[in-house]
Amino acid sequence: MTAPLPFALSVGVLAFLLGVIWGGPFLQVLKLLKVGKLIRVTLPGEHQKKIGTPTMGGIMIILPALLITLALNLVAILRPEASVTGLSILVPVIVMIGFALLGGYDDVEGIRRSQGRPIGEGISARAKFAGQVVLALIAAAVISLYDGGFQFANMMMIPLLNIALPLHPILFIPLTAFIIVSFSNAINFTDGLDGLAGVITASAFAAYGIIAFLQGQIYLVQFSFIIVGACFAFLWYNAHPAQIFMGDIGSLSLGATLATIAVMTGQWLLLPIIAIVPVAETVSVVLQISYYKATKGRRLFRMAPLHHHFELSGWSETQVVQRFWLVGLLSAMAGVALALL
Repeated sequence: MTAPLPFALSVGVLAFLLGVIWGGPFLQVLKLLKVGKLIRVTLPGEHQKKIGTPTMGGIMIILPALLITLALNLVAILRPEASVTGLSILVPVIVMIGFALLGGYDDVEGIRRSQGRPIGEGISARAKFAGQVVLALIAAAVISLYDGGFQFANMMMIPLLNIALPLHPILFIPLTAFIIVSFSNAINFTDGLDGLAGVITASAFAAYGIIAFLQGQIYLVQFSFIIVGACFAFLWYNAHPAQIFMGDIGSLSLGATLATIAVMTGQWLLLPIIAIVPVAETVSVVLQISYYKATKGRRLFRMAPLHHHFELSGWSETQVVQRFWLVGLLSAMAGVALALL
C-alpha cells in the first residue's frame, strides 16, 4: 500500500502543477468574458486600481481539487463495500460543490450593474445566508445520521484532555451547521487583499491534513493536501499585484469545506485556533457593526474587516498579508500541537 502522507503530498504537488499550467489560459478566458471585479467606493484608494481584475478565480482551486479527488477515490466511491469510509469523502466534496454554486451565483450577480443595486454587490445577504444554512444543515445531518464511515460523528474532541465527548444529534446537527456557515463567511471576510485568503486557507487545510493523518483518515489527508496544492496554484496568479481574485465561488466553498473537515476529524474546537485570522476578521466585523449601532455612528475600527483597519493605519497591502500569514501559520502549528497532546 502506498504510504499515505507522501502520496497525499505528491498529489498536492500535482494539483499545484496542473493549476499553474491551466491557470494562464483560464485567466485569458475570464478576460475575454470580461468577468471583472467591481470595487466598492468605500474601500481604500489603492483598491480602486483593481477595478476590472478578473474574479471567480476560486474555480482554479475547486475544479482541479474535485477532479483529482474523484479520480483517486473512484473505486471506493463506486464500490463502497471495499472500504468502510469510501463514501465519506463525498461529504466535503458535495459541500464544496454546493457552496461553490451559491458563491458563483453571487459572483455573477455582483458583476452585473443591476438597477437599484450597489456596484459590486451580489445577491441579498438574506438570500445568501438562507442558502448557506440549508446546505450546512444537510451536510450536518448526513455526518450525524449516516451509519458508517464517520469515525467522529456526533463527537467533540476535548484538546489537551484527549477526551471524545458524545453529542446527541439534536445538538450536533445545528452546532455543525453553525460552524460550517460561520467559517464559510469567515473566509469570505478574509478574502479582501491579494494573496490573503489563499495563504490562510492553505495553512489551515495543511493543519487538518496532518490531524487527519494522525487519525488514519486517509481520504481526508489526500483531499486536504490536494486543496493546499490547488490554493498554491491560485496564489501563483493571486500574489500581489493580483491577476485574478478568488470571488465568493472560492471563499464560501473553501470556508465551508474547511469547517466540514474539522467536524469530520472531531477536532473542531481547534478550528478557531488553526484559523485564527478568519476568526479575527469575523469578530472585527461583528464588533464594528455592534459598536456602530450602540454609539449611533461611531466606529471601533477604522474599517472592517480587520485587514482594512491595518491598511488605513499605514501598513502596506503586502505587509498586512505577510504578517497575517505569519500569524496564521503559527496558529496552525499550535493547533496541530494541541491535537498531538
